[in-house]
Amino acid sequence: MEAKDKIMITVQAKIDAPIQTVWKCWTTPENIVKWNHASDDWHTTHAEVDLSEGGKFNSRMEAKDGSFGFDFYGVYEKIVANQLIECLLGDGRTMRVEFVEQDDKTEVIETFEAETMNTIDLQRFGWQAILDNFKKHVEEKSH
Repeated sequence: MEAKDKIMITVQAKIDAPIQTVWKCWTTPENIVKWNHASDDWHTTHAEVDLSEGGKFNSRMEAKDGSFGFDFYGVYEKIVANQLIECLLGDGRTMRVEFVEQDDKTEVIETFEAETMNTIDLQRFGWQAILDNFKKHVEEKSH
């Protein structure tokens, strides 16, 4: 797929927590395993993070009934602490996550290159559901 043909999808959430808390919950394995799922019948069983440019990440996502699972992985290309993460996913797609602090709240804006196996709406819904779980986790942890 040529660059001009790439479809980018954006999901976002405003989180009632300071940016340092949001950043830590996004980037540490012990937090990732608690929020990284789109529905309650899925979970992340293992997460690894080498939070450095050129460092790798991997999250093992599985259906709780054991029927299916996959690794979500890639390489960090750019990191600006408490502000930005840019990644190249294992399948060659790009992902960008921005963290914007606004009056003790943090907006997380996640933009990713669409894949071709699922509809745009399904991808947007799934990624937004994961981001909503992230918001819930962070707000419960910080209050």
